[in-house]
Amino acid sequence: MPTKFLSLACICNESCGNLSPRPHYPSMPKCPKGVSESNSIEGSESRALYSVIGMTCSACAGSVEKTIKRLPGIREAVVDVLNNRAQVLFYPSLVNEETIRETIEDAGFQAKWIKDGTDERSNQLCRIRIKGMTCTSCSTTVESALQSIQGVKKAQVALATEEAEIRYDPNLLGYNQLLKAIEDTGFEGILISTGDDRSKVQLQIEGVGTDHSMRIIEKSLKALPGVQNIEIDPAILKIAISYKPDLTGPRNFIQVIESTGAGRFKAMIFPEVGARQAHKKVEIEEYYKSFLWSLVFTIPVFLTSMVFMYIPGIKHVLDAKLVNMLSFGETLRWALSTPVQFVIGRRFYIGSFKSLRNGSANMDVLIALGTNAAYFYSVYSVLRAANSQNVKAMDFFETSSMLISFILLGKYLEVLAKGKTSEAISKLMELAPETAMLLTFDNDGNLLNEQEIDSRLIQKNDVLKIIPGAKVASDGFVLWGQSHVNESMITGEARAVAKKKGDTVIGGTVNENGVLHIKVTRVGSESALSQIVRLVESAQMAKAPVQKFADRISEYFVPLVIFLSFSTWLAWFLLGKFGGYPKSWIPSSMDTFQLALQFGISVMVIACPCALGLATPTAVMVGTGVGASQGVLIKGGQALESAHKVNYIVFDKTGTLTVGKPVVVDTRLLKHMVLREFYELVAATEVNSEHPLAKAIVEYAKKFREDEVNPIWPEAQDFASITGHGVKATVRNKEIIVGNKNLIIENNVFIPMDAEDILIETEMAAQTGILVCIDKELVGVLAVSDPVKPEAQDVISILKYMKVKSIMVTGDNWGTANAIAKEVGIETVIGEAKPEQKAEIVKDLQASGYNVAMVGDGINDSPALVAADVGMAIGAGTDIAIEAADIVLMKSNLEDVITAVDLSRKTFRRIRLNYIWALGYNLIGIPIAAGVLFPSTGFRLPPWVAGATMAASSVSVVCCSLLLKNYKRPKKLDTLDIRGITVE
Repeated sequence: MPTKFLSLACICNESCGNLSPRPHYPSMPKCPKGVSESNSIEGSESRALYSVIGMTCSACAGSVEKTIKRLPGIREAVVDVLNNRAQVLFYPSLVNEETIRETIEDAGFQAKWIKDGTDERSNQLCRIRIKGMTCTSCSTTVESALQSIQGVKKAQVALATEEAEIRYDPNLLGYNQLLKAIEDTGFEGILISTGDDRSKVQLQIEGVGTDHSMRIIEKSLKALPGVQNIEIDPAILKIAISYKPDLTGPRNFIQVIESTGAGRFKAMIFPEVGARQAHKKVEIEEYYKSFLWSLVFTIPVFLTSMVFMYIPGIKHVLDAKLVNMLSFGETLRWALSTPVQFVIGRRFYIGSFKSLRNGSANMDVLIALGTNAAYFYSVYSVLRAANSQNVKAMDFFETSSMLISFILLGKYLEVLAKGKTSEAISKLMELAPETAMLLTFDNDGNLLNEQEIDSRLIQKNDVLKIIPGAKVASDGFVLWGQSHVNESMITGEARAVAKKKGDTVIGGTVNENGVLHIKVTRVGSESALSQIVRLVESAQMAKAPVQKFADRISEYFVPLVIFLSFSTWLAWFLLGKFGGYPKSWIPSSMDTFQLALQFGISVMVIACPCALGLATPTAVMVGTGVGASQGVLIKGGQALESAHKVNYIVFDKTGTLTVGKPVVVDTRLLKHMVLREFYELVAATEVNSEHPLAKAIVEYAKKFREDEVNPIWPEAQDFASITGHGVKATVRNKEIIVGNKNLIIENNVFIPMDAEDILIETEMAAQTGILVCIDKELVGVLAVSDPVKPEAQDVISILKYMKVKSIMVTGDNWGTANAIAKEVGIETVIGEAKPEQKAEIVKDLQASGYNVAMVGDGINDSPALVAADVGMAIGAGTDIAIEAADIVLMKSNLEDVITAVDLSRKTFRRIRLNYIWALGYNLIGIPIAAGVLFPSTGFRLPPWVAGATMAASSVSVVCCSLLLKNYKRPKKLDTLDIRGITVE
């Protein structure tokens, strides 16, 4: 299983030539529907080469290829993800170069037609954490700033994860320039990783006192085979080494360093810093401390303005005049609110300044304007009272301080909730054990040493000991031992999987009941666990198309709110000044200006752009995380959005609806003979063949030799394999022929009517009939079948209930196809279909108005997987199928097709609910804050209540998304009696 996840990596291997090692998708239909191939002159096709900017992984390449191949007149398209290229063969009479370029750009990538066939090929990926973003406007500002840098090919900034993923040309700039560009926009950037980090280790050196010693260490390391690059930070004695894991590893580096200094130097793995969890923890603590400090000052302000004024003794003290009409209470509130406004609330000033400097306005601008209006008007009122004998002060100090406190509380709850949206990645990363038991053997295979090491020091080809209850430290295969391994944390499969010699194991899974010795095949970022983490991270970075809606609104939201706030203040002020409403409406403690000011501030602080910006990404983050925990890997928001619209699913047969491994299901003897002797002769003949049916027969024959672990079959002489027909050999001086009907007839063997009837019966049952002839006499008929997956019929039935139609398209013969389709309950079936015909069928369904998903597992399914709106690859399938797919079903269980569709529907239902809440909140809240209810009901929303409501809106959107963590697959799946198939 772990071999299937190399294709999921979004940081690709270096290319050794002009084209990347990415698998080539088979051709799609050459001509559009309704245009025959003869109408397109064979010699008239043209070739075009495009530079495609923005591809980060094979899923992106598949998306580009899918988009191009949907155009009419495309004969072939090959996309090179490593070199950012697309080569297209097309018919100019049906489509032109510009149309192809525009189609690629419509898919979300930058495309350039390379007329002379040369272009810059350098490409590097960099991930950076960004601190300080509060809303969509912030992420858009950073993204625009990065995109404007020469050499940056694609920049993607995710607000929910607070991370940026940048594809750039390392020949033109380095990641330090990217970090500086982020800092210039007013945010702090922290490097997470670069494309060089695929095989990179950082070591801490102790005992090095001079630069000369460090240079000696550097030269010693560079002399090692497989070391590619060395970076030294002498200030903290850190060495970063890039290497080829097939040739060397971190233990070799430590050994060289320590031997270089004759024991004076010590090396160890550099302590990891800046992890996602640590960053979130610091941010949560910062908001929590700020909120507590604000309460220290805000509570006294609130008490002196709202509570103590009604307690006679205390009221007398507070009303005591200090200077003219300036009272002690007003001075106390001024003193207490000032640190809240300028010290605790300085983050809003800093954020506002940085935002306005970049020509945009974010939520910080609204908060700063609203609190400043309340604070400085209060200062003006207090100073006027201090210089007057008869004018009393009317202050709003409690408004500004309470507003900041409630907003800090809201931000604290928001980051707390946002941290939980990415728990799926954290849990996946925690699966890897901290230590491993390393075994050392001599040349004769005798155990020399058993040592516990840091799991980050594991190298390829190491032999590890896994005791019962321990986690498997790395991907590999079993050298010795038998056990059951719980893989539910990786694949979602609840049942423990039996493991014996030669079976593969996945790092992060749990060994249950036996000791295993495993040989390591993949380490670090190459492991299946790392590939899954990387896929989920990339999926959470990718924006769903529906996110564009929020991005468009955010461009105009803050300026519009400022305009509405000013208009509200002006309208109420002018109406009050010119008698537009009765004076009885004005509270006794206010005048017309103060009443209008409160309405204006309330409008400004109740508006919330954050809720809109968080509506989609938080739901996508939780949805993809939940999918990963259930064994359904969804490659981003685009796949999630497309999957929820699916109403037609195209199923492949072999390996998808069926198990994909043939087994002998029946044996009919036409002559009295001991079954064990019969199968000894057949197995001895078939054991020399590599055909799947031959392997199935040999495996079945082992049942009659259960007393032997590896049975030895009689020697076969004069073996001959007749392609497409069968095999012949001489065993124990008997001529054995095993094959189909044609082979038997060619060898002039009579086939009795009983055998003919058995062959017809097997074909009707979707089985393959194999005839066995001994010394020119037909002695038996074997029925071999690829069993239907036990859940297939129920899954098709549930899909019908979900109003999703099903069709089976297979390259197998019509008889077998119809039998399988009838067994599982699929009404529409197409047999003997070639790979390009499968894709044509998908296109026909799309042309009929259906949103089509394709479920397959083989290379011949990849054109259809690319052509479909959503491609779902069976996890046990080929790498090419997994690359072409939008969703990977890790358990190879058809139930997960339902889980994928149902989860995507529930996720987008949650996104709609988030948008309804976020938009509804603003559409209802702003008019109420503006005072539309005041004339009829006397209801007025104080600014501090408006601020608290604004903070609550963002928290509520994130919490609404978090409810997806309680996702349960459809109850109908829980009632299925899914029985495992044991392939003998």
